[in-house]
Amino acid sequence: MVAAASVVVAAGTVSGVISASGPDVPEARPVSSASPRLVPLPAVPSASPSPSTTVSASPSVRPKRPSAPAPRSSSQAKKTTASARLYRHPASRVLDWVRAHPDDPRRPVIESRIADQPAAVWFADWSPDTVTARVRAVTSGGAAEGRVPVVVPYAIPGRDCGGHSEGGAPDLDAYDEWIDRFAAGLGGGEVVVILEPDSVAQADCLSAGERAERFASLARAGRVFKEANPRARVYYDAGHSGWHAPAKQADLLRRAGAASSASSDGVFSNVSNFHGTADEIAYDRAVLDALGGTGLGAVIDTSRNGNGAPADGEWCDPAGRTLGRAPTLSTGEARIDAYLWVKLPGESDGCMGAPGTFSPSYAYDLAR
Repeated sequence: MVAAASVVVAAGTVSGVISASGPDVPEARPVSSASPRLVPLPAVPSASPSPSTTVSASPSVRPKRPSAPAPRSSSQAKKTTASARLYRHPASRVLDWVRAHPDDPRRPVIESRIADQPAAVWFADWSPDTVTARVRAVTSGGAAEGRVPVVVPYAIPGRDCGGHSEGGAPDLDAYDEWIDRFAAGLGGGEVVVILEPDSVAQADCLSAGERAERFASLARAGRVFKEANPRARVYYDAGHSGWHAPAKQADLLRRAGAASSASSDGVFSNVSNFHGTADEIAYDRAVLDALGGTGLGAVIDTSRNGNGAPADGEWCDPAGRTLGRAPTLSTGEARIDAYLWVKLPGESDGCMGAPGTFSPSYAYDLAR
């Protein structure tokens, strides 16, 4: 990704955050209820990192653009307090590692601070024949526990502008069909949908006609999801505070259907990035102000932003980062609906290992 917010897929498979690719059981990423910043624990010798491989594209860090807070509407207040319980899907790369390494000295920290948290589940492969059942496995699991799953459809054609996270459906007609089948698995309970990271913010590589067609499919996707499950909360890609100016991003979002309550509950930002929560709150409010619409809110990926973005703009598994705020649907912030862990901490951007692979040394460094 040239100026993208997320690093997710490598070699046509799911990576970077919770994944649910192929016919196997989907993987989920951590998310949890609100909590204070984690207190550092004593260092434990860590294994040497995996050798670098192909790097997934990622964003360049640009100047932060804070803006003034905006008041919360009554409908927004009701929505953000609907449920503070997020679902942890029982399959993920970090859980696989925890189960396979009971004697590793890093295990208690990684397990308690990452593996035990709820997180998003990504569906990053175009698989029409299996996607309904795989989505249903996640949403029904959440419903059985009375918890709210977070799912990430990530199969838009032209994904990542042909970069390392390229892939997805062969064309928009196939994508629309895939979306219909995805929607059939949403069930009837509460579910948060993070619709296509980078699909709006990273659309400059498309021609004007291609952008219009993509945005029409995204608007349709939101409508299909909300018609299939009126309790689904659908959020659109707002990039992050170091990318586009709020007015520009809002214009793109409006064309993608994000201002319409028929397709959208608002926007998401900072997916797989490191910008500080305060900067994202200000940026998202500015985007929402420019976007218009009624009762829209924002969700922020706080999985790795505890120390903010690196000053040098490094995006690939940068050192010195920490876990951010724990996932929650009750943020206490006007118009901010949730803090989520969309990118699973410990899954590589491509420097500590192949993109999307789990790096225990990186996870431990983030968590301790």
